[in-house]
Amino acid sequence: MDSFADRDRIILAGLAFYGYHGVMMEENSLGQRFRIDLELGLDMSEAARTDDVASTISYAHIYDLVKEAFEERRFKLIEALGHHIMTRLFERFDKLDWIRIKVRKPEAPLPIVAGEAAIEMVRTREQI
Repeated sequence: MDSFADRDRIILAGLAFYGYHGVMMEENSLGQRFRIDLELGLDMSEAARTDDVASTISYAHIYDLVKEAFEERRFKLIEALGHHIMTRLFERFDKLDWIRIKVRKPEAPLPIVAGEAAIEMVRTREQI
């Protein structure tokens, strides 16, 4: 896959949600906190030149869609949750070229003193 290191992106980091995703029974009944980090790749040249919000994607609209996607279904795997969120973002925002998502479970039921379980995925529109 092509490197996205030098491309335009919108970054939303540390989005916090409470949900019931997981394999373990207690995760489904008690729920837990999740953190989501997003990088959304799109050409921001026109927005930078014109200072017109219609030339980019509103952070508030991104957050609202991520929250909706997070809450509309329960998933066993955070990989499936991440894929679902990316699919919904690509469906809603035509300007998006690629997405990097990190889904973190800070309180995963693992015998770790500090740290978290997480996944990170990168997809282009064509890969969804």
